[in-house]
Parts: sequence; C-alpha cells; structure tokens
Amino acid sequence: MCGRYTLITDIGRIAESFGVTPTLETQPRYNVAPTQDIVAIRSNGSAHMDLLRWGLIPAWAKDESIGSRMINARAETLAEKPSFRGLLRGRRCLVVADGFYEWQTEGKNKTPMYITLQEEQPFAFAGLWDLWKSPDGRQVQSCTIITTEPNELMASIHNRMPAILRPKTYEDWLNPQLRDEQVLTHLLQPYPAELMKARAVSKLVNNPRNDTAEILN
Repeated sequence: MCGRYTLITDIGRIAESFGVTPTLETQPRYNVAPTQDIVAIRSNGSAHMDLLRWGLIPAWAKDESIGSRMINARAETLAEKPSFRGLLRGRRCLVVADGFYEWQTEGKNKTPMYITLQEEQPFAFAGLWDLWKSPDGRQVQSCTIITTEPNELMASIHNRMPAILRPKTYEDWLNPQLRDEQVLTHLLQPYPAELMKARAVSKLVNNPRNDTAEILN
C-alpha cells in the first residue's frame, strides 16, 4: 500500500528532471494524503504537468466518494479488473514524489518509516487516471498509485510497495500508442532495494493535517 508521501523538491528541479515545462506553482509537501490534489505528469503527444486528485473516481462511478477507497491499484491484477484495464491501456500517468511513508509493525507498535532513493532525488510512481463527470456537470480528474511486491528493503517494513518507475521507462509508460498489457505490466517491477534507503520519522505523520518539516525529524 502507499498512503502517504512527500514532494519537497522545488518545482523547477522537478520539471528539469522529467523534461517538462514548470507550469504549476507548488509548496513543499511533507505529508501528501489521499483526496488531495497532487502533481502528476501525463502525455497527449508531449509530456506535461497536471494536478490530479489522489483517489481514483472511475468514469462509471455514481458517486465521487468511491475515490477515497481507490488510492492504490495492484500491479498483478490491473489487466483483469474492469476498473483498471482500460486505464492501463490508455490513461497512464507519472505521480511525482521524492519519498513515501510506510508503517512498520512490531508487536503493538507501528513506527512510521520514510523511504527515499539513495540520493533523495525526485522519482515517479506509476499511476492511472480517469475523468469523472458529476450529475450536475462538474468534472474531476483523479488518479491511483500502482503498488507491487516489495523489494528486500521494503519486505522488512511492509508486504507491498509503490511501483516506482525507472527514468528510462517514463517515455514508454506515458506513450498513448503503447497498449500492450504484458509490456506495460512488465515495467511495474519492484525498484532495486540497493538504490533505496529507509529511516524512522516522527509520528506526527499519522495525522494528515500535519504537513511540516518536523515530520522528518
């Protein structure tokens, strides 16, 4: 599962890393939570930044509240589930982050762990998005973060991890012409453990209303 993450990196550096124009204004986010608007990258022939609501509201949904229950999608079953199969073929995105949280359980204690890449550079979760229209005509663009099996580092913390894409796969993941499910799901491998690191952080992260640098102390 992936239920909280960070995006602290300056938007200009993010744009440079992903080869897009910095079209958004953002503030450092230390505790990004479901139902919030998040920075994503999509392509309609060329890659560009967007804000999407975290928590997928499928186009067929009767009510937008379903989004709070669809923050993640399992890589292993994307091609089987009606909610995700069509999106896998044609509505993929990169969800931009520079770290994420997972809770390590030891007996009755749950310790929040902060996981980043070794150099703490920004990276991309594999995501799917959809457009939902309310009965009154309002439109909501939302997304879900794909999860996969844990690598060796994450296995000691949790039984799932977000699908972090290698930079060399960004272009394929965003390519609207690529619709082969086997090729796409092959990109969703666990990120190499030796390229990641983890440390315990403050329990302030438990409350999504806390969104300050103190969390990382």
